[in-house]
Amino acid sequence: MHRSRLSIALGISATILVSQIIGAIWTGSLALLVDTAHVLTDTGGLAIALLAARLAQRPATSRRTWGLRRTEVLAATAQASVLLAVGLYVLVEGVHRLVRPPEVASAEMIVFGAVGLVGNVAAVVVLAGSRRATFTTRAAFLEVVNDTLGSLAVILAAVVMALTGWARADAVVALLIGLLILPRTVSLLRETVNVLLESTPRGLDLDAVRGHILELPHVRAVHDLHASQIATGLPVLTAHVVLDDDCFRDGHALDLLDQLQTCVAEHFDVSVEHSTFQLEPSTHRDHEYPPHD
Repeated sequence: MHRSRLSIALGISATILVSQIIGAIWTGSLALLVDTAHVLTDTGGLAIALLAARLAQRPATSRRTWGLRRTEVLAATAQASVLLAVGLYVLVEGVHRLVRPPEVASAEMIVFGAVGLVGNVAAVVVLAGSRRATFTTRAAFLEVVNDTLGSLAVILAAVVMALTGWARADAVVALLIGLLILPRTVSLLRETVNVLLESTPRGLDLDAVRGHILELPHVRAVHDLHASQIATGLPVLTAHVVLDDDCFRDGHALDLLDQLQTCVAEHFDVSVEHSTFQLEPSTHRDHEYPPHD
């Protein structure tokens, strides 16, 4: 159901994008151009959300053991990089236009801003019903809400220019939209780069995980504890856990394995359902190469 809503929202967003590209060229408005760039990124975001939902259903293979789940991360990184470049350009060009404001067709700007506003409101209505279904639908809903605010800002700038003749209103609104875009862009870029760098998933404290594992009976030590994230909502964790030697003779190691996997799946704020534990007797340390801490 949420995929059909994403498809409808993507169609609306793409229509708004074409309209605003025409409007930005026609009117010469920087504010409308910035909002167009915002819509371009959000259209890409909706396309990524829809593509990710479809690719996630593809089975893993011996060559791609996680399937194509990481496509979402790669695409989002590229998307954020482009938007960051656009945001920086807007700040430079906005300051330039504050000093030397060009002529802007404010009446036409109102028309194209209104088209964007109507379309974005329609997309908000479409996505509202499934905005809590998945991470991607929540993100898509927020993107469209931001677009709606951007369209309102464009209309406001056009009205100010039409009523007062203050040409700098276009540049001021463009700078405000740019300043709203940049923090979200940097945050998204940092998050996706952390995934690509195999960083510990946000919200998962490995020191707390280590401490909790060490509290389990018969656990002597934990080493080679690693956690990373394959894609949105898919954290993974691996660890070597040293047990009392008796656990391997009386069969208690199997019970401890169940406890370890239940622990990382249920005890912490970030649920890790894909975990791999290597259970070792204390004497195994002498056979590892190279030795690990």
